[in-house]
Amino acid sequence: MSFMKIRMKTIRYSLCALCLMAAISCQKEEVQKYDPTLTGLNIWVGTSAGSVYEETVYNYSYAYGEGSVTFYARVYGVPADHDRTFTLEPFGDSIEQVLPTIRTEEYVLPAGAVSGEYKVYFNSHNLPSETTFSETDGKVSFRMVPNDTFDQGAEDMQSFTIVLRNRIAKPNNWDSASYPYVALSEYFGTYSRVKYQFMIEHIGLIDFIISYSASTAIDEATNTVSPAYAVYLQQLMQERLAEYNASHDTPLTDENGNIVIF
Repeated sequence: MSFMKIRMKTIRYSLCALCLMAAISCQKEEVQKYDPTLTGLNIWVGTSAGSVYEETVYNYSYAYGEGSVTFYARVYGVPADHDRTFTLEPFGDSIEQVLPTIRTEEYVLPAGAVSGEYKVYFNSHNLPSETTFSETDGKVSFRMVPNDTFDQGAEDMQSFTIVLRNRIAKPNNWDSASYPYVALSEYFGTYSRVKYQFMIEHIGLIDFIISYSASTAIDEATNTVSPAYAVYLQQLMQERLAEYNASHDTPLTDENGNIVIF
């Protein structure tokens, strides 16, 4: 082998070695720049088990006053030996209409925990108008505000969106129903939007049916209740209304100014 060929091979080997050393040097530099105190935080709506939805729906009409939407958070780092906090920032096209109704908190991920369940709150009393979102849906999104502890999470879990509605309809079976069904008015009196909101908020049933042929107190699959269970719900609403009136300066009144009774 000629001297020139040996020299060329030596040069090639030297260049390869230099490239390898440079790559290793870059890797070391990148590792040195990594900040282990920063942890990504994923946020989402769905379920705590990790079913991630892009959006969920909140209907202002289903709560008289303040209602809430549950969201979840999980770190993709390691647990810490101290409490860690984070906040949310709302944004989106409907933000001017929605912002007065929103309440968030300084959320806490306790020491040793890697996930948690939290809420954002919406107050229908602070809507610009009673008809806001009654015909057209609104939308608001929430993202985590990066801080000294948490950075934003995975790309598809950096924010979540809530579709906003403000619609409620009088049930068809409120004033009348054919046997074996019973009209809701038999137990809950005259219909009003505020009364129905108050009922939904406290018993969690929408468009339910009272039936003499019901075989159980309540069939959640069909929203059917027995007359005996309807009596229980009536008494429950009377108790909740008494609690509300005792904790407010004026009794609960409906959209027509009438005092709500059950």
